[in-house]
Amino acid sequence: MNLAAHVDDDAEAVAANRRAFRAALDLPAEPLWLNQVHGTGVADVSTGTGSVAPEADASVSFAAGRACAVLTADCLPVLLAAKDGSAVAAAHAGWRGLVAGVLEATVERLGVLPETLLAWLGPAISQPAFEVGDEVRAAFVAADPDAGAAFLPNAAGRWQADLYALARRRLSAAGVGAVYGGGECTYRDADRFFSYRREARCGRMASIIFIR
Repeated sequence: MNLAAHVDDDAEAVAANRRAFRAALDLPAEPLWLNQVHGTGVADVSTGTGSVAPEADASVSFAAGRACAVLTADCLPVLLAAKDGSAVAAAHAGWRGLVAGVLEATVERLGVLPETLLAWLGPAISQPAFEVGDEVRAAFVAADPDAGAAFLPNAAGRWQADLYALARRRLSAAGVGAVYGGGECTYRDADRFFSYRREARCGRMASIIFIR
């Protein structure tokens, strides 16, 4: 059930998986799949799906039936919705995107008061499985000195990073207080999730949100 077209899977199999995915959710239109680059670009999918994937790591929608979707296999998917149902968004938040400000860019693009947003943290690699170097911790601490609390030293002289905690800090700083989810581990749960760190060559899962 790989949904990504960029991981050397058979193109016809991916297309069939996407059709099954769309049918299972009763989507009126194909999601606008993004060309994700670990940046802060945010696409507006309200006006149509198009035929070319935009280079972006998040999308927003203000129209019924126009779905926002991100693909992940260890990085953190973050879904956002206005409490009144008027706007939704999906963001691909790996550590590079978090440092660069993809969540802040997505909240800003939604154009609603941050305190009126709900956020959900989807399945991602957990802190015990996510080892990083000094440069990753330094990048977060440079922008937020208290972010150091989301890193634990390990026996190898490196760090175990908590993506969930880092995302919560970023969302809180952006004014989003209603944050849910964040209890899964893609690396450890091989029966349910793809994991790039576990397998290197693997598929991608989709996290999706839309206005019915």
